[in-house]
Parts: sequence; C-alpha cells; structure tokens
Amino acid sequence: MSIEYMGLRSIDGPLIAVQGVKGASYEELVEIAVDGHGVRLGRVMDISDDVAIIQVFEGTSEISVKNTKVKFLGHPLELSLSSEILGRVFDGLGRPIDGLGSVYPQVKRDVNGDPINPVSRKYPKDYIETGISSIDGLTTLIRGQKLPIFTGSGLPHNELAAQIVRQAKLPRNESTKFAVVFAAMGVKYDVAEYFKESFSKSGVLQRVVMFLNLANDPPVERIVTPRCALTAAEYLAFELGMHILVILTDMSAYCESLREISSSKGEIPSRKGFPGYMYSDLASIYERAGMIEGKEGSITQIPILTLPNDDITHPIPDLTGFITEGQIVLDRGLYQKGIYPPVSILPSLSRLMKDSIGEGFTREDHAPCSAQLFASYAKVQEIRSLASVIGEDELSETDKMYIEFGKAFENEFLNQDKNEDRTINQTLDLGWKLLGLLPRQELDRVDDKILDKYYKPAMKNTGV
Repeated sequence: MSIEYMGLRSIDGPLIAVQGVKGASYEELVEIAVDGHGVRLGRVMDISDDVAIIQVFEGTSEISVKNTKVKFLGHPLELSLSSEILGRVFDGLGRPIDGLGSVYPQVKRDVNGDPINPVSRKYPKDYIETGISSIDGLTTLIRGQKLPIFTGSGLPHNELAAQIVRQAKLPRNESTKFAVVFAAMGVKYDVAEYFKESFSKSGVLQRVVMFLNLANDPPVERIVTPRCALTAAEYLAFELGMHILVILTDMSAYCESLREISSSKGEIPSRKGFPGYMYSDLASIYERAGMIEGKEGSITQIPILTLPNDDITHPIPDLTGFITEGQIVLDRGLYQKGIYPPVSILPSLSRLMKDSIGEGFTREDHAPCSAQLFASYAKVQEIRSLASVIGEDELSETDKMYIEFGKAFENEFLNQDKNEDRTINQTLDLGWKLLGLLPRQELDRVDDKILDKYYKPAMKNTGV
C-alpha cells in the first residue's frame, strides 16, 4: 500500500526529510510530486523515529518545502527485465532512452540484488578471449572473475573498454550465449556517443545492454547505475543461462558520488573524505560477479577506475584491490611512446589465470611463455636502469639483447591496432618469436620439453 505525505521538513543537497512517516522501509522507492515540475523518483536512505531521509535521483532543485507531495510506494527500486533488453540503451535508473519504448517485463527485480551464498559459488574456470595480447597472454581474463582496469586521466581506457566489448568472445563456439552489459557513470555526452557508435558500427550492439549516466545527470543517480546493470546481468546469466561480461566505467565517479551523499548526511569521513563504509559498499557491487552451482551462466566484471593524480594508493583503487582478483594497470609512459594499449605489465596480474590456462583451456605453453615474458621484461627494466647510469655502450652483449627484446616486446607484443583482434595462438606465437631474441640459456622459467617444441632463436642468436 502506498502512502502520500504533504510537505517536507527540510532540504539538504540531494536529500529531503519527511516528518511523521510511519511504516517506511530502508531502500523503499518514493515518488516526489514537485508543484508544476512533474514527478521525480527517490529512495529512503535513513529512518530515525518518524523522520525519513530520502535521496532524490533527479536532484532537489525547484523543490518546495510546502507544496511537495511525497508518496511511499512500498517497494524498492525495481528493473523491468526480459530477453528484449539486449540491444537496448537505458539511463542510469534503468529507463529506456533509445526511443524504442518501454520493456515489457517478464519479471521485475530489486536493483539491490541478493548476495550470492559463498557455499553456492563455483570456482571461476575457462577464459574470455579479448583479442588483446597484453590481456589474453599475460593477465588472462577468467569467466566469473572480477578484474579491474586502473587508469589515469587522459589515458585511452574508453578506447580499450570499447575494444574489449567489440572483440570479447568465449572459446569453444559458445559465443551465442555471450553478451555484454555496459554501464557508464558520469561520462561526457561525446564519450557516451562514442560508445554507442562504436558498438553500432561493429555490429555488436544487439548483444550489448547499455546503461548511461551522463556527466550532467544528477550525481546521486550514479549510485544506482551499476546496480541496475548488475541486476540485468544476473537475470541474463542466472535466468537465461548466458555468460555476461559487465564493464563498469568509471567507478571513481561512483565513489565521488558516494562521498557527496555521505557528506550531505553529515557522516564522519574516513580517508580523503570518503565514507568509512566504502569498502563494504564497493564489495556489494564487485561480489555480484561469479558463477553459481546448478546455474549455467556466469558474470564477469571489468570495473574501470580513473586514479586521481595517477595514485595507485588512493582509497578507491586500494580498496578495490582488496576485493577483486587482480588488476590491469595502464601506464602513462608507454602511452607517451605511442603504444596502445599502454598496459604496464609488471604491476598487472590476474590471480585466477593459473588454473584456467594451459592444455584444455588455451595451449600447453601458455603458463611458461607468460612467466618467461614477465621475467624477461622485469630484467629489461633493471638493465635500463643500469644503462641510465653507465651508458648503453658499457652493457654486456647479453644485456644489449635484453634491451632489444624490451623494445620489440613493447612495439610488437603490447602495441596493437585498436581494431586488431589477435587469437590466443597468435599471441603465444608472437611471445615465442620475441623470446627468440634471447639466448636459450636465459629462458630459465621454461622446461626443456616446452623449449624444444616452441623456442626458435633469432638468426643473430644462432650459436650463442
């Protein structure tokens, strides 16, 4: 039963307070009828005695304390769901904005979702092929994993996200069951248009569900946007048996909105003004990824975070790193060299890839090839530091081979065209080609059986 109240007690930023409320519940959906300015949506954020604090999604501008009617609807914010949501574009609250009309719902789901029972979780297995060598070869994305991208302002994370959506696919011809849920929070209009145009031109829009919260939309709406996206993903994965890749950009904008709302509520701030409960709030989003026993589908998450001042120790990436299973880090130095995607290999990792690569998944040589590329590139960085002190001419012949390997690794393995889609075999073959620039005795992370099969020294290394 819905109850309507006339007048407000107070207005504070995006929050309004209604007095004399009885029977309201936390997260309950509210309609606010603004005199002469239509109806806005809100949700109950706090209840104290008979006072309800309501978060207004469309903002509180032009709302009057006296002439505003507030109706409590008796249920939380729900998303209308059916198989028709594929190929559709919604705003941050799940309302269609593509001109194709409303979704005829088969079910409606609470956007806050239900936590997955840890006992019911299946361990993530098998990989998602993105066609990007630095990800597929070295930080493999596993189905059911949550693997964030840490980026800086001005780096090509939008282009990388769009490329992943265009190229992501499942092995073993399961692509018919694969779809992408894309949620953008606080993006500029031209960025939103870039994503829509990119997906449309490449022909993948029909397997993409988009939720767009623009920069000029109310910040409080960003709190709901990822939850709407994950509610859609859960329906497609666990009701329709699909494998869903969820891309959330930009989680930093989400956290900034969380800080703004916390400040409006007068809560005691924690590090850099963010609320002390930000860890559990982020966990309520990230932990909605995974696989469930008895369910065919899966949800894989790639949250994208813009690091303030490129600071990886900032609370947002710091807390995200505790919850997720690795990270992909973009590097400004590589970007300035003209390398795309500028993935910084050494601080990047995928904690789940070890159990889902190799024979039966990718190729038998994947793990040793990946380990050797990591080790060799780490040594390149050491030798570059040495060369900056003593000069490159003073390096040994082996060290000079490592310098050559490092240049080739960045220019050929890391660097690829924004429309280039490499198979996992092409990625691994390229890795072995580059390792051929080094003497065999330097490849100490690979056993002799694998070396005999895949190692082919470059001509200049013959006889070394």
